[in-house]
Amino acid sequence: MVNITIAVPENLKDELKKHKEVNWSAVARKAIIERIETLRLAEKLASKNKLSEKDVMDFSEKIKSLATKRFLDANSN
Repeated sequence: MVNITIAVPENLKDELKKHKEVNWSAVARKAIIERIETLRLAEKLASKNKLSEKDVMDFSEKIKSLATKRFLDANSN
């Protein structure tokens, strides 16, 4: 596996340090993988469709937003 470096604002760095129990490398890796999968899907759909890649990305973001809302609603006891 290779290493990459990312730049974050100082205040975010401070927040990350407050939560040493979190494996931030794993969090970043998962977020990057999810974004790559979304981009691959967008490219695949755009190549077979009249939708632009931006249309597909917008649609994907709406789906994620709705799924998050459903999850939060279902777990807000």
